[in-house]
Amino acid sequence: MQVIALRDVREDLLEGKQFYDSIELGVGDYFWDSIMGDIKSLVLYGGIHSHKHGLYRMPAKRFPYSIYYTVDQNRVHVIAVLPMRQDPQMIKEKLTERRW
Repeated sequence: MQVIALRDVREDLLEGKQFYDSIELGVGDYFWDSIMGDIKSLVLYGGIHSHKHGLYRMPAKRFPYSIYYTVDQNRVHVIAVLPMRQDPQMIKEKLTERRW
């Protein structure tokens, strides 16, 4: 499978990186690398996760984030990477705003 991410995903990752760097410098890089590893794993595991808000949702392994995606033939489309500690209504609104 091929993994493709929306441009908004980069912004999601940058926000998370900045948040963790504000807690302790360098943790943001670990966050970025960890989430990127999770996204890359969708090459093998895309489509096996539960659905939430009409999308597949994969919890990140090391941080309280979820990766939302769709599967279309041989492609995984990453729609968002959002913190799970956010208001569920805010998550739903962000996902609704994104076009996939």
